[in-house]
Amino acid sequence: MAPVYPQVKYLSECGYKFDVIIGAKSKNLVILEDEMKRYAKNVYVCTDDGSYGFKGLVTDKLSELVSNGNDYDVCVAIGPVVMMKFVSILTKKLGIRQIVSMNPVMVDGTGMCACRLTVGGEVKFACVDGPEFDGHKVDFDECMKRLTLYKTQEGRAYLKEKEGETHHGGCGVCGGGD
Repeated sequence: MAPVYPQVKYLSECGYKFDVIIGAKSKNLVILEDEMKRYAKNVYVCTDDGSYGFKGLVTDKLSELVSNGNDYDVCVAIGPVVMMKFVSILTKKLGIRQIVSMNPVMVDGTGMCACRLTVGGEVKFACVDGPEFDGHKVDFDECMKRLTLYKTQEGRAYLKEKEGETHHGGCGVCGGGD
């Protein structure tokens, strides 16, 4: 929720009315709920274990809200890549414009361009071209596979062989490959 909060505050100050859905594994991991309530029209908390708020995933809550007649122009999702993937699948089905923030893939200062991803068939770098992208165009499966490859030396060697120098410092910003 930390990267969402400044956006929520700013949008509210600009006069926008919106709902916020907070997702967490359990109640003790919910943060910034009161702060969000200061700015959002409605705040819905979802916990995987049902220890607080709605028991279920953020996608379940969004589906319920739309089924109950709520109409949304755009959905902004920030969080784990797998969550953003499934929110994007749902919003595409519902005809809602989707923005995702791919900041979770940015491994700043390591020289490994884990932030490289495919968006609309083109290679992009979250640190330069984003981090916000149209969620309906992000290749989430490739992104998640790529993130797991960076965890091992073998995976990094595979990426270097497959992608050449663009896997290491390809964005030109992070200084990788030095």
